[in-house]
Amino acid sequence: MLYRLVVLLLVIVSVIIVISENRKPYLSVFWIMFIVLIPGLGIAFYYLLGKDYRGRRTIKTDERMHLDMLRNQAVGDAVLTRPHSDKYQKLADMMHKANDTPLLDGNEVRIFTDFTPMFEAMLDDIASAKSFIHIQFYIVENDEVGQQLSDLLIRKAAEGVDVRLIYDSCANLFVHSGYYDRMRKNGVKVKSFQKFLPALFNREVNCRTHRKIVVIDGQTGYTGGMNIARRYRDGINHGAWRDTQLRIIGPAVSQLEVSFLSDWRFCTKELLDDPRFFPTQTITQSGNNAIVQIVTSGPMDEWNTVMQGMVQAMAQSRHYLYLQTPYFTPPHPVLLAIRNAALAGVDVRLMVPAASDRGAITRLASQSYFRDLLPAGVKIYLYTNGFLHAKTIVCDDDFTTIGSTNLDPRSLEQNFEVNAFIYDNDTAMRQRDIFIDDQQHCTLVDPDLWQQRPRLQKFLESSARILTPIL
Repeated sequence: MLYRLVVLLLVIVSVIIVISENRKPYLSVFWIMFIVLIPGLGIAFYYLLGKDYRGRRTIKTDERMHLDMLRNQAVGDAVLTRPHSDKYQKLADMMHKANDTPLLDGNEVRIFTDFTPMFEAMLDDIASAKSFIHIQFYIVENDEVGQQLSDLLIRKAAEGVDVRLIYDSCANLFVHSGYYDRMRKNGVKVKSFQKFLPALFNREVNCRTHRKIVVIDGQTGYTGGMNIARRYRDGINHGAWRDTQLRIIGPAVSQLEVSFLSDWRFCTKELLDDPRFFPTQTITQSGNNAIVQIVTSGPMDEWNTVMQGMVQAMAQSRHYLYLQTPYFTPPHPVLLAIRNAALAGVDVRLMVPAASDRGAITRLASQSYFRDLLPAGVKIYLYTNGFLHAKTIVCDDDFTTIGSTNLDPRSLEQNFEVNAFIYDNDTAMRQRDIFIDDQQHCTLVDPDLWQQRPRLQKFLESSARILTPIL
């Protein structure tokens, strides 16, 4: 009897909290039904995965002051600019106001679509480091790829280079601790983002760093969708791993450094403000001299910056809008922006993998959204030449964004993410050409045939869609 009363009380309290959060109605209904129908599991999942902490800052006043100081240091004498086209001025202004991130001119941007050349270039850059190396990845595994990186970092630390590494604790839960301990014992400063067991019992369990950042001597940076693991090189059962990563040389690297140092402070409470982390930047004399804005987003931020920026960019597209994402379960604003662009006559193309690395439920949930897009005229391409893990958006030959952010609720609403917003014709056209080349390895979804698929298939997709909040 006492047990039932306790459970009833927990259910009532949890339902009141869900209602009080004033979230999207469908999310509130989902969690209320889950909690009421399966109390034990529902309450556990809600507090671990579902509770909304956005805007409830854990950043203390001194941490905020530290972040502001880093941002001021990062800009320094760099060339602040405006987009070449007035078309994107509102987008740039919105990102600057919401994320306090400037537009910086004079960046050389290189796009990698294959892990091996990216990894080789990154290792070469790390090997040439003289002052410091700052690395942050969602996944850093103890396989031959991870060993190759750790061996080099240990060697650079022995040379006197200041080396730091952040990895996500939850994503690397099954990586043997000896891998990280070996680096620590040899001079590499290694920190996990949110130790899993303590976080399991507090509100931060669902706050994961999904960012991929490498900064070398404050001059060269990497970001995008690639992690450090064998599968990024060799692929998985579905075939080759198709991903996208950026190498940036120039002033925008300082903004990647701000993100890293703020996350290092989050992990360690250590304030790092050495001027050498923000060396004087010069406009590159080679490459494409791109204007880049580094945009970050996380569950502790006041604004959902990356998603808001993506939606604004989609709304401003006039001729074409090409999107790639491995996981497509978009929040309503993203879905609406894509659909509206197509209805307005924009050539909208969405590319997703034909098979998911997360199993059938994720794939079915993703496919349930096709019925919202196909009638509007969105062309949907299923990538069949392996697994597509790229996270890119390009439109109108003048804007592209590449980063760590998937078009799903976890990335857009829960994870710590980073994207480069690039206002540059050359980069946009390169990304456009990459997308078109990827189309050669896709199956185009036929709207009429899609409508004719079996009722059971449609029901399974709709059922999987209900689980989107916890995928």
